Amino acid sequence: MNFKDKKILIGISGGIAAYKIASLVSRLSQEGAEVHVIMTEHACEFISPLTMETLSGQKCCTDTFDRSRPFEVEHIEVTKDADLYLIAPATANVIAKVACGIADDMLTTTFLAADCPKMVAPAMNTRMYSNQITQDNLDRLRKYEIEVIDPMVGHLACGDTGAGKMPSPEDLYAAMERRIARKKDLAGKRVLVTAGATCESMDPVRFITNHSSGKMGFAMAKECMLRGAEVILVKAATTATPPQFCQIAEAKSAEELFKTVKRLAVNADVVIMAAAVADYTPAEYVDHKVKKKDGELSVELKRTVDILAHIGARKRPEQFFCGFSMETENLIENSTAKLQKKNLDMIIANSLVDAGSGFQTDTNKVTIIRPEGVERCELMSKEMVAKTVIDRIADEING
Repeated sequence: MNFKDKKILIGISGGIAAYKIASLVSRLSQEGAEVHVIMTEHACEFISPLTMETLSGQKCCTDTFDRSRPFEVEHIEVTKDADLYLIAPATANVIAKVACGIADDMLTTTFLAADCPKMVAPAMNTRMYSNQITQDNLDRLRKYEIEVIDPMVGHLACGDTGAGKMPSPEDLYAAMERRIARKKDLAGKRVLVTAGATCESMDPVRFITNHSSGKMGFAMAKECMLRGAEVILVKAATTATPPQFCQIAEAKSAEELFKTVKRLAVNADVVIMAAAVADYTPAEYVDHKVKKKDGELSVELKRTVDILAHIGARKRPEQFFCGFSMETENLIENSTAKLQKKNLDMIIANSLVDAGSGFQTDTNKVTIIRPEGVERCELMSKEMVAKTVIDRIADEING
């Protein structure tokens, strides 16, 4: 519910992509947002204002001179206390008008009057989009701190293929979420997050791994991104979808993860090690498939590098390091010992014996352990766990 109690203005101009906005308006409304849709005259040719009114539960604004509410100046009233204004699709014509401050209909008038964060999602023919006039207009919007959501490359309604396709409602939602869902208490911070399960290869076919899906690490990375941090996500094997707006580095094995983290941790303000790293790896790698034979097979294993211990020993006083601990017994004692041994500022302890927590779940029940004490949390979604943990980290590093 990242948009609960937010007031969102959605401007729809006259492009075929207008139909895509219906699902976005519906999702925002279901999350508790107060959504007001403003449509141009041409937009009404592509999708009905009644559709938007039904999905938003609010009157759809189309007429600057609507006299149904005579004691309100509607184009001013609707913008009051707004948290965000998005124009999607934004045609070349509407982009040109708002870039020059022209206000000749309800959409452009409200956009000029609004003093909230603003975004536009261009959608048009690829040649119109690449035209230098349009690009200059987009640069003018950026100059005024209006965020431009870059269009996708794909097949366009006109039959051409190229840049100009409006992003999906899911991508628009993610961009809006990034802009206003959280306070930016990690702005200017560089955060390194690891996620997923390392894979230790025996031969070209087989490897040793664990059950980590990457969901918890991804939730941590996304939460930091929403709070304005520059996030570098080192991803091992995962089954979940990584968050948008994060720089992603791939690391398959424990050795690859170690080398990547060692290199990146030096310049990080915060390091969150949520990846499930193998403690052991095959002593030898065979470059051909090991054939099945009668009898037993023994695989000699060797210890992998303890990544957290290595970077923890080199941690600078201004850095904040957070680790994860997965235990089946003596949760607090074992995790506290790791906190101290690895020179961490925080460790998040998970117990596999607690229902709803651990690998492959959408929920988790964690204990936050710091040198000054222990905080036991209830069972929550992994997104809420991430929010809780990052709340504590932000409080620590911001003093």
